[in-house]
Amino acid sequence: MQQSAIPFTRKDFGDDFLWGVTISAFQNEGAHDIDGKGASIWDTFSRRKGKIRDKTHAQVACDFYNRYTQDILLAKMLGFNVFRFSLSWARIIPGGTGAVNQAGIDFYHRVIDACLELGLEPYVTLYHWDLPQALENKGGWCHRGVVFAFENYVRVCTRAFGNKVKNWIILNEPFGFTALGYMLGVHAPGKIGLSWFLPAVHHAVMAQAEGGRVVREEVAGANIGTALSCSQVIPFTNNEKDLQAARKADALFNRMFLEPALGMGYPVDDFPLLKRIGRRYALWRDWDKLAFDFDFIGVQNYFPLVVKYNAFMPVVNISEVKPRARNVPTTALGWEINGNGLYEVLKQFSTYEGVKKLIVTEGGAAFPDLRAEDGAIHDTDRVQYFTEYLEGVLKARREGIPVDGYFAWTLTDNFEWAEGYRARFGLVHTNFETQQRTIKDSGYWFRQLLHPDV
Repeated sequence: MQQSAIPFTRKDFGDDFLWGVTISAFQNEGAHDIDGKGASIWDTFSRRKGKIRDKTHAQVACDFYNRYTQDILLAKMLGFNVFRFSLSWARIIPGGTGAVNQAGIDFYHRVIDACLELGLEPYVTLYHWDLPQALENKGGWCHRGVVFAFENYVRVCTRAFGNKVKNWIILNEPFGFTALGYMLGVHAPGKIGLSWFLPAVHHAVMAQAEGGRVVREEVAGANIGTALSCSQVIPFTNNEKDLQAARKADALFNRMFLEPALGMGYPVDDFPLLKRIGRRYALWRDWDKLAFDFDFIGVQNYFPLVVKYNAFMPVVNISEVKPRARNVPTTALGWEINGNGLYEVLKQFSTYEGVKKLIVTEGGAAFPDLRAEDGAIHDTDRVQYFTEYLEGVLKARREGIPVDGYFAWTLTDNFEWAEGYRARFGLVHTNFETQQRTIKDSGYWFRQLLHPDV
């Protein structure tokens, strides 16, 4: 490893600060049709021509299904004390509803037991984008029945694992899977338009709360959160139209799933389009069911958004001013690198009275990760990224903002959704032909931070 000075220590964050690493079922497990697993919407979507940039699929991915012990050992070796992973709904209930697949339950017991044996606290995500295809055939997130199916799935999971797992994350980035999958069509299931997006949003908001209630009912002493994608929204200029565009973007990107959970309803004043949910898709009895008293909110921030008014952009009248047009540092995916944006989001979310605690449940960056002649991977840009973003977290913590953990995305390079294997976020390099793991400098950097004496 190329040694680099770290401008803070683990002790600066406090003894109770959680240091985690995050993976997801579809992106890592592989074993797509093994041991009774059903198909998910991403299995189907990945087979559609032109949907995955490098024309790949996740049928094998990182082979976590067979290599979970090795990967969990890597997480431990790098110094983390939390291992966040998701459950595959289609592996546990292949048809979305109905018969439970005992082989799927047994697999996750093995994963949980491996974490506990190594002293890693499991944080389990119930839904990380891989809806069973059988439910999509009935309308997916656009159909009200998905809420009841999700409630049943959560009950199966909590009854199976609740005696071992106390930390539960209900949904991962609901704005991401509804906007990208049911509005823009670039993620599974590939639907386009408001008539898909708005009901999907409403049913995801309902599922978020119902899932929380089931966990509270089934698991004594549960620590329950939900993980929301969010960005600091910055108006391009101070003229009124750009300021209004920024308020609208903030309502859409940051507030649409948070405020209903807090009992505030949808942010219709700043994003009036959301009134259509009440007129077309919600029942009168829904409004009392959107809120849930979460123990923590997961913050997933990768970049800020600079926006301006655009009269020619349909529906929203907003457009992003791209980072490269502003000549700011970016990742390989063109995302702006700005640790202060994470600080600003933490500060914004902490102002809500109902937010008790924040955890950064994902954070990371994609870079090319070229192998050096000595076989090492000197990902200096990623080390600098984590340094800058953790400085933002530390600043927030020192100001009394209740941010209690940081989970890196991700442990190993994996299947990065529509990007395929082009976008590498891992602290550990994956050779997808041989499944060989190679720790990158960023992985060693975390070990130096978290275990300086090793």
